[in-house]
Amino acid sequence: MQALTYFLSRLHVSFIHFLRIAIFIVMAWIGGLKAFPYEADGIVPFVSNSPFMSFFYQNADRTATDSSGKNVAEYMLYKNPEGKVVQKNIDWHQENGTYLFSYGLGLVIFGIGTLVLLGIWYPKVGMIGGLLTFGMSIVTLSFLISTPEVYVPNLGGDFPTPHHGFPYLSGAGRLVLKDIIMMAGGLIVASQAAQCLIKKKTEKTNSHIA
Repeated sequence: MQALTYFLSRLHVSFIHFLRIAIFIVMAWIGGLKAFPYEADGIVPFVSNSPFMSFFYQNADRTATDSSGKNVAEYMLYKNPEGKVVQKNIDWHQENGTYLFSYGLGLVIFGIGTLVLLGIWYPKVGMIGGLLTFGMSIVTLSFLISTPEVYVPNLGGDFPTPHHGFPYLSGAGRLVLKDIIMMAGGLIVASQAAQCLIKKKTEKTNSHIA
């Protein structure tokens, strides 16, 4: 056990670099997927209900009537299930600005991930990337408050489940909640980068004194 303890302690910096690589992989992969319609469609409920981002959509505040006569958010009528393509839904998303916003968001996410990765070699850049990761996670976690779809809906049926609403997370909600790990990771890599910057500044000062 003692040998393992010393071994892990010596790899502290390497593990933080691995955390940077992991954050980059997640950011680059998810950011890249934002260029594809199915992913752009999937984020519509989050963006439409977000107080930070809903203004990017033209139809964010519109309501419509579904087949049962119930008033619903308009985007619910134009969902393309993953793996299925319906042209009228695509047309609605193009008019709504869904895809254009998704392209921009993907670039931002990819860019933040790149800044985090560059922190391996450039601490100042990495510190900025870590702080941006933290900030992005705050926005993402706010979906737990603003987006109804993150909780299990009460769909009724012969045996309606009592397990709906808060705190029963849906698949989308469980995905969002994981971003609290990204939030912590962003702070860790930013903190380690700040330590590197302070260390370099101290060494530079000491060399001038000597």
